[in-house]
Amino acid sequence: MIDVEPLVKTAVAEAGAWDETGLPAEAVRLAARLGVLGLDRPAEVGGGGADAHELGDVAARLGAVCTSLRALLTVQGMVGAAVDRWGTAEQRAAWLPRLVSGELIAGLAATEPGAGTDLSAVTTEFRPRGGDHRVSGRKVWVTFGQVADVLLVLGRAPGGLVTGLVETGRRGVTVEPVTGQLGMRGARLAHVSFDGVVLPASHLIAPPGFGLSHVTGTALDHGRYTVAWGCVGMARACLDDAVAHAGRRRQGDTLLAGHGAVRAALGRCSAETLAAEALCARAAGLRRDGSPDAILASVIAKYAAARAAASVSARAVQLLGAAGCAPDSRAGRFFRDAKVMQIIEGADEVAEATIGDHLLGRPRGGGAR
Repeated sequence: MIDVEPLVKTAVAEAGAWDETGLPAEAVRLAARLGVLGLDRPAEVGGGGADAHELGDVAARLGAVCTSLRALLTVQGMVGAAVDRWGTAEQRAAWLPRLVSGELIAGLAATEPGAGTDLSAVTTEFRPRGGDHRVSGRKVWVTFGQVADVLLVLGRAPGGLVTGLVETGRRGVTVEPVTGQLGMRGARLAHVSFDGVVLPASHLIAPPGFGLSHVTGTALDHGRYTVAWGCVGMARACLDDAVAHAGRRRQGDTLLAGHGAVRAALGRCSAETLAAEALCARAAGLRRDGSPDAILASVIAKYAAARAAASVSARAVQLLGAAGCAPDSRAGRFFRDAKVMQIIEGADEVAEATIGDHLLGRPRGGGAR
């Protein structure tokens, strides 16, 4: 198991500033040196070989201090998992060591202005020309898109939906930084446009027709799992802050903790956090065992954990009062971040429908975002 304590300590001191200025390059380099970027990739490509429980623990620890830092673990892992699962031996050898080491920072470019929840509606084109493809289209809300060296891009080709690894330094790639969004303000989000970008056929990951159901589906499954554990970390942190405040803040001669309503609110927060953690642990066990139920378990865990993070952060801000609204409030920052967690990697409503369809014996695709 890697030691992420140096990164956690740095984030405790700097996360508030990162929320204003973006995650700095030195934090990314530190994460790479500590092995965060290849945590669960195989040792033969330089990864840490972590199992699902270990991956979840690190995601929770990072999530408890900085959502954007946890997002770095998530997005690098999403692209790495997709290449590892669906890339050829040559592609794995060419890309995975560079992703694991942090030589390349990756992003997933799937969402479009007209394709969010339903990624099958993407309009980005991969047009064959000779031995290459020409990529044209526009992607939005790309996590770490401002600093990514390579993007796993979802689009459509004559044979169906397809994915390709597109270096952002290629001619025709335009990166538009996004700032001031509700949450994940340190995650260097960007909108990215592709204007006839020349892409070698060797950069396609899996054949056309596999782009969403297989390649992007694998990436999103990895993302849901690590987001879920990150949300558990957020909820734990907000509960800790609320408990500490209730135990020291006085209203007249009475501690906040002396009020029954306050104790009840803390009790609800604890129950929600523990329930989310238990569902994440269940998902971890199923992933470790290679169970066919693991994908649905991650959907359920992410749904419950994101709702817990939203609920607990909201109650924490309420109990903290003015302190919860202050610029340096961790609970306030997580309150904003938690709402984003209820949308990305499958919105709450999509998760509910997926779970309901499973109960009724009507399987749905797991690639919606």
